[in-house]
Amino acid sequence: MRPTLLLIPALALSACTAPAAQDPGLRVGGAFGARPSVAFPAGRPSGSLQIDQLTAGKGARLGATDVAIVHYTAHVWDGRENRQVDSSFTRGAPAAFPVGQLVPGLDKALRGRTVGSRVIAAIPPAEGFGANPPQGVGPSDGLFYVIDILGAHAKGASVQGRAGAYAGIRVGGGARPVLSLPLARPPARYAAKVLVRGDGPRVGRGQLVVTQYEGAVWERRRVFDSTWTSGRPRAFTVGDGGVIKAWERALTGVPVGSRVLVVAPPRTAYGSAGLPAFGIRGADTLVFVVDVLAAYR
Repeated sequence: MRPTLLLIPALALSACTAPAAQDPGLRVGGAFGARPSVAFPAGRPSGSLQIDQLTAGKGARLGATDVAIVHYTAHVWDGRENRQVDSSFTRGAPAAFPVGQLVPGLDKALRGRTVGSRVIAAIPPAEGFGANPPQGVGPSDGLFYVIDILGAHAKGASVQGRAGAYAGIRVGGGARPVLSLPLARPPARYAAKVLVRGDGPRVGRGQLVVTQYEGAVWERRRVFDSTWTSGRPRAFTVGDGGVIKAWERALTGVPVGSRVLVVAPPRTAYGSAGLPAFGIRGADTLVFVVDVLAAYR
């Protein structure tokens, strides 16, 4: 499968804002940020949505349109095997959960929580995936999540910087940089330039990187994707093939808080196949301006 810029979590639930206690006998062990242990009581769950907060964080509060960066585990709670079906701890990198676009149970569990909190949620089918669950989950399965909230990123987050230019490309300053492409032919080689250098830690392979970006097709001077327009930041893991080669090269080693301009000829973008869903042809050179907001491991 050809890499894309958008990473969508395999499982995403929601929980409820009303207070709810753990089922008697349910035990969740481990420190915040570490893989939890879960001991289930005998029998099936109650069938109602239940949420509890095991650790209260002191960080930012998640808003209705924020992107939550989380570590989590998910189990099917069926009273028999109670098997684990997903875990960011197993994959070795956190996940990005877009608040407001999750299944009802998870959305209720996360909205209004603070960074640094550990939340658990028992989610019945009606508050989960319903009749169309993902692979590994049945329509009648209840789910149990342990979620550690590592970060919160608002839809308008950006790197502040002055205008810049490179290879005839102009990038506007301010909270939302605007790309202006020249009439000249695109360069044949990949190029990247740090327009604003941040003072955060350097992005490393295996980290989940939170970004805002705008991408344009050089030949037609047309923007084909923009997180500033779509409404919230997006995140991906560096080094796992989830993004195009030009992004891997341009962002690895860049300090958090940087704004980067990237020129991606076809061989470092989507190759001869292009990306028809976004109107990108096989011979198109792409240009991106990328704000590196955060990086998590």
